[in-house]
Amino acid sequence: MNNFQPLLLQRRSIRKFRKEQLTADETRLILEAALLSPTSKNRRSWEFIAVEQKEMLVRLSQCKPHSATFIADASLAVVVVGNPLESDAWIEDASIAAILMQLQAEELGIGSCWVQVRNRFYTDTILAGEYINNLLDIPMPLEVLCVIAFGRKEKVRTPASLDDLHWEKVHIEKYKMM
Repeated sequence: MNNFQPLLLQRRSIRKFRKEQLTADETRLILEAALLSPTSKNRRSWEFIAVEQKEMLVRLSQCKPHSATFIADASLAVVVVGNPLESDAWIEDASIAAILMQLQAEELGIGSCWVQVRNRFYTDTILAGEYINNLLDIPMPLEVLCVIAFGRKEKVRTPASLDDLHWEKVHIEKYKMM
């Protein structure tokens, strides 16, 4: 495996998608990446809801005012949920699965973007996670961490650059104030 760093450099958040569906094999590979992800104590505290139906994608895009609208134009959205009763590391487990799906998508040339749901609001009084729980019949005690939107990239973004890395955020041996 000599191509991992180029994959990391190429993966950028994509919010504009072409109107072209993913193949069944592409969707399967993305979901397999999630199911292959490591979890604390091998508890597999995550679960995933794959949504391809246009009407449901539109409704999912309304989970947060303004910042989730692009879900409506995605070919696939994966709602990433975790079970806090299964593992106290459910957030970490689900986060790892989410980024592995995004890396798998990038390797396939498919764009993706993370939509943060946990601790975000649908309205002033309703959490985005509650909205999605009701929309998709997600039972308690499962909690929504995020929604990952996937689709064919409308345009390719410039890759990240090693020249732009924030090395000041790396500390050797102990934390040192700059």
